[in-house]
Amino acid sequence: MSPCSRAGRTTARRTPARHAAALMAAGLLLLCGAPPSQAADTSPRSGPPSGWTAGPSGSGRTSFYLEGRPGTVLRDTLSVSNPGTRPRTVRLRGALHGTPAAWVAFAARQVTVPPHTRADVPFSVTVRADAPPGDHPGTLRVTGGSGREAKVPLRLRVSGRALPALTVEEPRVVRHRDGGVVIHYTLVNRGNTVLEPRLAVRAAGLFGEVLRRPARRLPIHLAPGHRARLTERWADAPDLDSVRVTLTATSGTGAADSATTRFTAVPRWLVATAATASALLAAAAARRVHRRLTRSRGSRPACAAGAPVSGARSAGAGAGAGAGCGGSG
Repeated sequence: MSPCSRAGRTTARRTPARHAAALMAAGLLLLCGAPPSQAADTSPRSGPPSGWTAGPSGSGRTSFYLEGRPGTVLRDTLSVSNPGTRPRTVRLRGALHGTPAAWVAFAARQVTVPPHTRADVPFSVTVRADAPPGDHPGTLRVTGGSGREAKVPLRLRVSGRALPALTVEEPRVVRHRDGGVVIHYTLVNRGNTVLEPRLAVRAAGLFGEVLRRPARRLPIHLAPGHRARLTERWADAPDLDSVRVTLTATSGTGAADSATTRFTAVPRWLVATAATASALLAAAAARRVHRRLTRSRGSRPACAAGAPVSGARSAGAGAGAGAGCGGSG
């Protein structure tokens, strides 16, 4: 027997023993656990925090609210927190929306915040002596070196009698080329308080009501003296009707107003047909007038032979004398 055959039989005999040893080793690993060098690292890795935040100093506030009489100076503090591992430099600015009822000034327009530190920056709001009473919204803006910007709302209330007033102006209904109908209108705040308007829309045609939308909150804050041009899409507008559209705007302060406009709905195919018919009628009328003029010119009487010539002179009269058909001498 060759050595190769003996080796093959020996290997075959030793294979079950090796399998048993391998199974025992696997069992020990399961009982004892994996070696520390090969164990999976499941502990959470806490990386360094990055970024910065800005907001009112103290806890529980997300915006600033200041109140005072005209001519007063109001003060508060803006906090900029840097939880990161490197310094952060930010720029600070603020302003009121709309009419300049007050000025916002920071103690420093640029601040560098060290790592894991919070910087408290005082600022003042100087209310003008002629500032109208009511609400005046504004915003404090914090801008980082990378261009990131944080906005903190600021609301200033100037003491005095609040006079809310709201008007609805310039209502009109337009059918665009794509067939869609859009209601255009303008809201104007003519009072001295900030308004959060709501709008209700109603339309009535020749055969009854064709549109009713209950009052809903509009996504705008209308500052005193400001106006907003808005639109309402009308997807199911009638194709043929004469409609009276009424817009009613209200606010939580009691201000309200309504405006009405008319809309004549005509299908495009009917407009095209009417235009074509008008063009055909105009062409037919022009042709008829032309024929009448032609017949009138052809029916004029010619001068008969030997007929007396009106205004004729004696023989020897100079040439160039006018002549015409007529019976009078």
